[in-house]
Amino acid sequence: MGLYQAHAQTFPKIIKKPRQVKGTDTPANNPLLRDIRLFDSQKYLQDVVRETDSLLYKDYVNLKKRLSIVSEDTISLIWAPTNQLVQVSEQILIDSIWVTAFEYFSSWDSKKINIYDFNPKDFKDTVYVKLYDNFFGTDWKLPLDQTQITSEFGFRRYRWHHGTDLRLRTGDPVYSTFDGIVRIRSYDRNGYGYYVVVRHKNGLETLYGHLSKLLVDVGQEVKAGDILGLGGSTGRSTGPHLHFEVRYQGLSINPTDMFDFNVGKLRSDIYMITSASFEHVVKAQEAVYHRVRSGENLSIIARRYGVRISTITRLNGISTNSVLRVGQRLRIR
Repeated sequence: MGLYQAHAQTFPKIIKKPRQVKGTDTPANNPLLRDIRLFDSQKYLQDVVRETDSLLYKDYVNLKKRLSIVSEDTISLIWAPTNQLVQVSEQILIDSIWVTAFEYFSSWDSKKINIYDFNPKDFKDTVYVKLYDNFFGTDWKLPLDQTQITSEFGFRRYRWHHGTDLRLRTGDPVYSTFDGIVRIRSYDRNGYGYYVVVRHKNGLETLYGHLSKLLVDVGQEVKAGDILGLGGSTGRSTGPHLHFEVRYQGLSINPTDMFDFNVGKLRSDIYMITSASFEHVVKAQEAVYHRVRSGENLSIIARRYGVRISTITRLNGISTNSVLRVGQRLRIR
């Protein structure tokens, strides 16, 4: 019971519909009260165990409808409680809603960032994501008290920069932007340094990199505005800053399409995801080639494109001892 109390989420209360007295009307202005009489809690828990249905509802509960990747209701933020604890990585017990709320949330991994089998080339639809809803007790917060951009999302030095860098001083608090649960708390010596990944109720995930100190644990539920850690310059960093990413099904999207960091506001409470959101990912998946120049070796070429030497040797059927010729065409990705 102690484990459940430590990791349980506070959910909106489900109001049982009182027996209708003859001669009275059902409250027509409250769909939740109108349809909650259909809710069978025992059947609900059985269905949760049997299959991974979406647990986000819009004005009513409907466990029978199985939702596809593009037809999920991401507009509503009503999470029905399961009271079912499941064991995930690192022997952590969390409420099963965190791994069944979306079909693509059926996975949990506290080591790897992109764990979702999502091909952006197949994504042709539009998904509207409700970022927060005060009516149901969800909110939002900027990741820092001051949000001055130092590096934009986009192509940078022969590689894609998957986040927005924000200026900070070492020790500044870094906040969770939405309600969620900590999925990753880790250290990446050659990249993010100390970093945290939070899975959110709205279907997104956010990443906070180059922290100097981590203040949350895997499986810990957080509210928007809760401190995740302290800012710093760990990992591959040239100075104190926050590397902030927003991801959908493991793929990065531009944070400035969602946040207006210059004025410190969300652009809207609803974010629209389209195929254009992942154009950079599709381009990165295309093959890249390099013509060897005088004085270049595998190490120089690998650093230039931000790839491993082993990747280049594997793609080209050569070894680290192979002699490169000027003008030789090498596949990089």
